[in-house]
Amino acid sequence: MVDLAATAGGHARAYGQIAWLWIRAAWQYPTSFVLLAIGNGLITGLDFVGLWIMFAHLRDLAGFSLSEVALLYGSASLALAAADTAIGSVERIGTYIRTGRLDQMMTKPVPLLVQVCADQFTLRRLGRLTQAAVVFGWACTYVDWTPLRALVAVSMLVSGALVFFGLFVGFSCIQFWTTDASEFANAFTYGGATVTQYPLSIFPREVLVGLTFVIPVAFVNWYPCLYLLGRTDPFGMPDALQFASPVAGVLTMALALLVWRSGVRHYTSTGS
Repeated sequence: MVDLAATAGGHARAYGQIAWLWIRAAWQYPTSFVLLAIGNGLITGLDFVGLWIMFAHLRDLAGFSLSEVALLYGSASLALAAADTAIGSVERIGTYIRTGRLDQMMTKPVPLLVQVCADQFTLRRLGRLTQAAVVFGWACTYVDWTPLRALVAVSMLVSGALVFFGLFVGFSCIQFWTTDASEFANAFTYGGATVTQYPLSIFPREVLVGLTFVIPVAFVNWYPCLYLLGRTDPFGMPDALQFASPVAGVLTMALALLVWRSGVRHYTSTGS
């Protein structure tokens, strides 16, 4: 256990050092950095503006009010933004393979996944994080808080980020075999986040089952938000699922790491 903690700590330090190099490089042009961050936040904020306009003509969406949908939107967006900021560069694995850069990374005394995730780290995505946090914070004012609900909310955000971490890594690994499948991966990462920004009760039950047991994005926010809002599951799913987000997050990450190891073993270099 001690060795595992020491190894994880070493990986975290290596990640932080690489990320800091990219932050320092980006900050050489502070005006560009700030404008990109603000622009990123404004562009992603248009999603919620669209929801707000929609509710100007609707009383509710599948029985959910604007504040309840905002809780779903904010929590899903926060989880995605955290994952995208931390390891979004893993989507470029296909480019690294084609250009031979992955070969260069494999010669360095730093775990390959750490290098890939930290490469080209940028804080301009803080605009998306900030916008999501504002919406989530506003929605939280409508929740009847208890100590257990506060714990579930924190667990939801951490677990949701882990689920998206796993989806980013796992589906990006397909590029070890195809060399170019980033758009396929985006369908499950960004697409999954978009789906969970709305009440899943607007979809058929079969979709919910798929988003629970196949691509587990329902655990990002749907199940825990039902508990936070004191609502019964419209599909009659077990109440225990409302507390299962940490399990889903850990299992998704574990499976993604196995896929990563398999992809690295399959990789045979570009020969350059």
